[in-house]
Amino acid sequence: MVARRLKSGATAYYWDIPSWAKRNGCALEIESLGTDYADAKKRCDELLNPQFDAWRKQEDIALPSDHAAHGTFDWMVAIYKSSPLHQKLPAKTRKSYDAVLRLAGQHKLKDGRSFGMLALNSITPGAADRLFDRLRERPDGGERVRTAVLAVTVCKRAWNIARRDKPKIVPWENPFDKMELAYEPKPTRPVSHDELIRFVKASDEAGERSLGTAAMIAYYWLQREEDITGRIGWSHYRPDDAPDVARIFHHKTRELVDIPLYDEDGTVLWPELMDRLDAATRYGTLIVTRDRLDRRRKVHMPWKLDYFRHRVADIRDAAGIDFGVKFMGLRHGGNTEGGDADLTDAQLRALSGHKTASMTALYTKATMRQRQSGARKRLEARTKGGNLSK
Repeated sequence: MVARRLKSGATAYYWDIPSWAKRNGCALEIESLGTDYADAKKRCDELLNPQFDAWRKQEDIALPSDHAAHGTFDWMVAIYKSSPLHQKLPAKTRKSYDAVLRLAGQHKLKDGRSFGMLALNSITPGAADRLFDRLRERPDGGERVRTAVLAVTVCKRAWNIARRDKPKIVPWENPFDKMELAYEPKPTRPVSHDELIRFVKASDEAGERSLGTAAMIAYYWLQREEDITGRIGWSHYRPDDAPDVARIFHHKTRELVDIPLYDEDGTVLWPELMDRLDAATRYGTLIVTRDRLDRRRKVHMPWKLDYFRHRVADIRDAAGIDFGVKFMGLRHGGNTEGGDADLTDAQLRALSGHKTASMTALYTKATMRQRQSGARKRLEARTKGGNLSK
């Protein structure tokens, strides 16, 4: 915000972006903020500066650019996005929320306006239902139910938070509340141990051993993708204060799990992964880095998630693994292997870092082997109890 002296002697305030941002394609324009310092600063703090930050961080921008948008859906979204409750969300979650809010705001109505231009007091529960129905439809004619459910759920959250900040403007009745949303998420297909070995072999043949290492860590030590690509370091493998463990931190649940590397009798518990790590060349502090030197910096850079997933898909195809398999399926596969091995719920949670039995059940898919084991134990109980059935 800059101050300029007018001919009348009054001071006027303006908001503008740096020249370097203009040279790099920022489309935000200078805006007159009037002569009231408090109002000008508030608009900068609540709307304009967060909008510029979103551009600078290459995040989605869905903020109104003028006072005419006051009291509209887009204005409400801007209030929400500038709130601490939105800013403190994990970057991945915040990005997905921004994307669906933009999808809702840019939805075209029959009269040519976008949904974001609607005044808040004109948005009825019926309008919210119609928006949901429209968002369910893909441009190619297919369905995107999960995206539509997330969109209206985030709209509900944004409305409630904006109402707390602007109770005189945002209507008390939230049109996105009490919507009957039915969505059955598609279960993640667990990766089998055989598929893991094929994936590792294909990654090695492609000259990208780091992808195979990442897959092993996900399957054996049940760590999440974001933690593997950006957090687990060599200091976590055989740390100085505990050389017989791998220290696995689950950022999502804030759980730190010391995975034992040896059994009580000295048996190696994770031979394939430990052999791989012990023989690996250490390119930096992170265990998993890109295998090729960065052409400009001449160092092995960390993987960026989007490119990591792209290369994982290429290796998956090269290994002949079906298209429906995702990297997260490795963690599901490791948990399911634990279920097949008759691990108790407490043992599964001790290895995976899950805090509740319900989350453990979500990752440990039911298999025929588990059913056979359960049936066998029931048979043994009947037999030992004297009620012979064979």
